[in-house]
Amino acid sequence: MEVLTPNSVFKLIGDESVGDYPSGLYRVVFNEPVNKEVVVVCLDVIEGARRSYGGRPPLEMPKRIRKKKPLALVGDLIWLELAILESMSERSGVLPVTIESDSIYLKELSGKDQECRDQRIKTMSPFLDFDHMQESILVHQGIGGLVKEAMAGSNVSRPHVYALWSKLCRYGFTTTSLRPRWDRCGAPGVQRPCAPGGRLKSGRKTIDQRISAMFGPMVDSPQKGMSLEWRAAILAADRSLKAPVKPRMKKRYKHIIGTAFVTRYKEKDGKLIAILPEMGDYPNLAQVRRVLNKDVPFLERLRQSTTEGHYSRNLRGLTSRNWEGVAGPGHTWAIDSTVGDIYLRSSIDRSWIIGRPIVYIVVDVWSTAIVGFHVCLEGPSWDMARLAIFNCVADPSLLTSLWGFDQLIALNPWPTLPHCLLCDRGEYLSKKASFTMFRLIGDMAYTPPYRPDLKSIVEVLHRIAKDELFLFAPGAMDYRRKEFDLRQSDPSASALTVKEFSQVLHIIFSEYNLCADRSHRLDAHMRAQGVVPSPAGLWRWGHQTGIGFGHTQVFSELGTRLLHKSKGRVSRSSVQFSGLDFMSDFVKSAQWTSIARAQGGWDIPVFYHPSSVSRIWTPHSTGSGLLELALSDQANASSELTFDERSDAFAYSLLRKPAVEHKQLLQSLKATMELSRIFESAKLQTKRAEATSGPHRPSFREARAMEAGHAQDMASSGCSPEASARDDAMEAHREMMENLYGAMNATQA
Repeated sequence: MEVLTPNSVFKLIGDESVGDYPSGLYRVVFNEPVNKEVVVVCLDVIEGARRSYGGRPPLEMPKRIRKKKPLALVGDLIWLELAILESMSERSGVLPVTIESDSIYLKELSGKDQECRDQRIKTMSPFLDFDHMQESILVHQGIGGLVKEAMAGSNVSRPHVYALWSKLCRYGFTTTSLRPRWDRCGAPGVQRPCAPGGRLKSGRKTIDQRISAMFGPMVDSPQKGMSLEWRAAILAADRSLKAPVKPRMKKRYKHIIGTAFVTRYKEKDGKLIAILPEMGDYPNLAQVRRVLNKDVPFLERLRQSTTEGHYSRNLRGLTSRNWEGVAGPGHTWAIDSTVGDIYLRSSIDRSWIIGRPIVYIVVDVWSTAIVGFHVCLEGPSWDMARLAIFNCVADPSLLTSLWGFDQLIALNPWPTLPHCLLCDRGEYLSKKASFTMFRLIGDMAYTPPYRPDLKSIVEVLHRIAKDELFLFAPGAMDYRRKEFDLRQSDPSASALTVKEFSQVLHIIFSEYNLCADRSHRLDAHMRAQGVVPSPAGLWRWGHQTGIGFGHTQVFSELGTRLLHKSKGRVSRSSVQFSGLDFMSDFVKSAQWTSIARAQGGWDIPVFYHPSSVSRIWTPHSTGSGLLELALSDQANASSELTFDERSDAFAYSLLRKPAVEHKQLLQSLKATMELSRIFESAKLQTKRAEATSGPHRPSFREARAMEAGHAQDMASSGCSPEASARDDAMEAHREMMENLYGAMNATQA
């Protein structure tokens, strides 16, 4: 019979029995086919019975101390006839049984536990040698010889050997059964309440008790032990404390004592006044703390120490992966914004510090690849978010011309619009979002308020970008530092402009897409196919295997839905927008400017990207799609500027306008005063000349002829009056110097 192999367990069922042994569980020690006998031990014991194999009789314990009884010893050898068991097995009276071991037997041992088990294995080595044990039992018709051998080999007592033999019979003839079970010592988790006439308060005695015990009977402790009534009152009073976060332990202790242990009142002037409890009528702080720490589960105490939102974000157990439920690359994108931990400068004048930028990042949830980003100076809004989406799906050559630097193509194929966009609640509830995205993207999802952990991949990438910038970028700081003096906020150290910062982020994100380790995402089949363990590798493999999502849209649809919209005006010289001139070949051939000069200008809708003033778009008047208008050479701005920077420059000019107007006013006043002085001087000289002149004066014509003749005389002399006077003075000066030099020579001679 296979059921009677050594160390196996079987069960006798039914009303039948084998000799004097009733039905129950039995473990086979060994099978002796020669004598047709099976040696077994019974694992079932009568409730309350405990066999003794020598040793000191147990002491009578006081009634007030109720200790848990140890397990009854098993191990009496039973010799059963093989024929009887076979006949019972034919009638299904013998069933094989499997006893599952406690999970603690599967854990590794160390330290004290390891030493104890090794000593037990050494002691029971005669029992663990199966052939030796079988031979000794057959010779001595019992385990007496094995017990003596174990006692002599390890110098242990007889009861100790019998106790270990009982463990082998109960849990199996293996070394694992000899594992020490210190976890059962002291009845862990069992309450030991103190009550009048029952268990006394445990722990070290007070100083008064120790002194009184030296000279007479020990006095009672003034502080009572913890009873079941006190424990229930403490827990009930603590539950009545309704607050989002439980206060400090001392405040909780005051609330518990005042709520559950102030039970007497007196009336004074028609009011009930509480009578404070006497010492010993209430638990102390240590007792209350132990009850709250032991009887309240750990997770409940953790919830009580913080708010529900903080627990859900940072302390709860992780239930899934962020890509769970996502079909493949391109299916779901997550978008989020943050304030960059860096100060930037203006490209118009690098001495201007324009503050910290807003950075939008768009991440593919399945592959964790960064599909696009956008840097702006305005606050987070849907207008900025849709520009980030436009940067994800726009043609790389267009982005190169807008941003002014070459695009590193890290993702292949180039991203298209996703099936689902995961965004913040404010962006989702925007009317512009519903008007724009529901026509481009089939589904939009949002997270609850104050739950950034539900799209943690974007938050983590924000942290990665900030950590990379903090290492080397000028003007960067680490605002996640708790220590204020380690944040290193120095705006004067900044050096990057908006476009330079965009280029830095583009390089960082491209490196992340190509080099970030995603080995944990590869299964055996993906490794066999040689998939590169990076976000870009997962993106490419997903599209190659057919699980990627793609939704291509024409540029006119993307531009009208995602770019900023405003109004421009056709004038007699160009198409004007934001104070700049734009032109295209179609405008010239259609002679828009001539029509505007003859009939007057008109307004047209304009779509523009705030990152560059180099071009704008407007619906084609005769064809299809959008008409691109380039910045004119005569415009008062260069193509590398952004609309935000130009707006800053205009605002700065308005800021300086009062000072400029003041200087211009001063110059005008000076010119007016000088003109007034000249006029007054001319009037005064004229009056003097009229007063001194004779009665006979030349007529207008004679005076004009005399004035003209004097001018001709001066012109015929070849020089002006001023030049003639200057030449005469120089000639006189040279003649004087020659006379002086001659006098000096005569003196020396």
